[in-house]
Amino acid sequence: MTTIVVAPGQGSQTAGFLTPWITDVPGFRSQLEAYSEVVDLDLIELGTEAPEETIKDTAIAQPLIVAASLASYRTMPNFEIDGVAGHSVGEFTAAAISGVLSDQDALKMVSVRARAMAQASAKAATGMAAIIGGELAEVNAKLEQLSLVGANHNGAGQLVAAGLKTDIQKLLENPPEKSRVIELKVAGAFHTPFMDDARLALKTYTEQIVPTDPSMKLWSNESGQLVESGKEFLRLLVHQVANPVRWDLVMRNFEGLEANVVELVPAGALSGLLKRAVQDCRALPLRTPQDFEKVAE
Repeated sequence: MTTIVVAPGQGSQTAGFLTPWITDVPGFRSQLEAYSEVVDLDLIELGTEAPEETIKDTAIAQPLIVAASLASYRTMPNFEIDGVAGHSVGEFTAAAISGVLSDQDALKMVSVRARAMAQASAKAATGMAAIIGGELAEVNAKLEQLSLVGANHNGAGQLVAAGLKTDIQKLLENPPEKSRVIELKVAGAFHTPFMDDARLALKTYTEQIVPTDPSMKLWSNESGQLVESGKEFLRLLVHQVANPVRWDLVMRNFEGLEANVVELVPAGALSGLLKRAVQDCRALPLRTPQDFEKVAE
């Protein structure tokens, strides 16, 4: 049986989501304490006490999610893993799990990314909205008409549009036929050219990073491809800041494998997409510490 680990992206976090993990999982608190020192944030307070508004801040959300995912992976019962993939910021988690980066380098990089994306978002009033359903040709025509771009191709009938807030508002008021549009509570148009300054800032930072080739299968958001070079995956981590996420193409690799796909904390979103898009996979979202038992089976 093939086992794959997937790491969620921004927007998966909710207020207090780490409380049961810190309380019930041995070693989880100490992992977060160590990660807190790396990113210079109190991840325990942020994951247990901080309000929703605080942990939606891009500069906080991204390192918090990566740290939470890594802590759940590092404290999980031992089992054999064949591959790993991450969605958007979850690719930093995947880089650490596969051995391309150390946990510390992944967390430092994502902190640089998060701050740079927050700064880039402040330069223009931009946003994102999820389009659910509709014919793909009609959806793409609407995006082109409104000067919006497809930033996250999530598969399972879900596409996230990004661009100027004025254009996002027009999309909300007049969605493509047979679709519904939900505005996302994010700071800006991620994975678009609006983030190019953030991409350049991360590129500069990565010049001091020495990656290692992955020790397992590692898929990229760029076009769903397997990446065997640590140096290439590092380049793609920078590239994806201002370019679309192709999670739909990542999931195609899982078809026919009859894989167990374990989604790390904070889990749920990717498992939902997998259940709709990959008929023969068994999605195992880690929603509570008790879900570790399903992984161990």
